[in-house]
Amino acid sequence: MSKSSIEWTQQTWNPTTGCDKLTAGCKFCYAETMTKRLKGMGQEKYSQGFKFRIHPATLLIPYTWKKPQVVFVNSMSDLFHKEIPLDYIQSVFKVMNETPQHTYQVLTKRGDVLIKYAPFLNFTPNIWIGVSVEDDRVLERIDLLRQVDAHVRFLSLEPLLGPLKNLNLTGIHWVIVGGESGFKARPMDPDWVEEIRIQCETSNVPFFFKQWGGKNKKLSGRILNGRTYDEMPIESDEIQHV
Repeated sequence: MSKSSIEWTQQTWNPTTGCDKLTAGCKFCYAETMTKRLKGMGQEKYSQGFKFRIHPATLLIPYTWKKPQVVFVNSMSDLFHKEIPLDYIQSVFKVMNETPQHTYQVLTKRGDVLIKYAPFLNFTPNIWIGVSVEDDRVLERIDLLRQVDAHVRFLSLEPLLGPLKNLNLTGIHWVIVGGESGFKARPMDPDWVEEIRIQCETSNVPFFFKQWGGKNKKLSGRILNGRTYDEMPIESDEIQHV
């Protein structure tokens, strides 16, 4: 576990590491770049680079946290990667089920694997499940997510690579939007962001604007319409604000 600079969470927890490129949003994967740095620093967990690996020893970590945490699960991987055994996903879910004081945010690009395994998983209220959608070529991920019986279902529209004018937000409880960051970042049109914000407002879905991105994401910031948008799907004393 490590403290996270990601605006919509507090901590990261990686029961698996590594992944494979799937669609356009993966082209400049930040996790792959970070893995190279961590491998160069000699961290054993990343000794095999971006090859998919499971790390059973990490399953004990959430039991040691003394205070409630908002946790992004697998910031360096995908919990529904094609190579992950169902029993290991179930082990991860068992940890999350047994630590209800923490809020877990699980994000995947593999809606097909998610829906295949969902009937065998226990989506307790502290588990938020989301899919990444970078453009209109992968909208089917939202339809698959909608079929999952989770307390909170969310979308991460990052890196946003094109307009999403007709989002069906039925059954969706939260939307995150962000531009790509890094030296080769692809541009995000402000009109795309505003269109999504208006759709969220119309559908009464909380909207979180993460960043404009670009070569220097700190410089470009995260101001939209003269303000920040930090809406969350649940406001509770039991969930620390991120």
